[in-house]
Amino acid sequence: MEEDICYVITLNPTEQDRRDMEIIRAHVKHLQELEGKGQLMLCGPFADSPGGMVIIRADSREEAVAIAERDPYVTSGIRSYEVRTWGLSHAGNKHMGIAE
Repeated sequence: MEEDICYVITLNPTEQDRRDMEIIRAHVKHLQELEGKGQLMLCGPFADSPGGMVIIRADSREEAVAIAERDPYVTSGIRSYEVRTWGLSHAGNKHMGIAE
């Protein structure tokens, strides 16, 4: 896993969206498994619109897509997803080599 690359998975409601506690619990279990592997960085629902976001570390974009496709929210059809590759900017990498 490249230290300064993460993947952002946005989870967006579909027309089949519904509040189903069984699916929600399975989604949380999926997140806990990612956390146990050290891959989960942050996650949670949006406060100002439907849906949510999961930020993970993965060895490749393909692995990030596979993780998104295993999410019970996605497999149940109540959420669609988008995976974005996110380069981290921080003091440790001199804000992507730009800071002095």
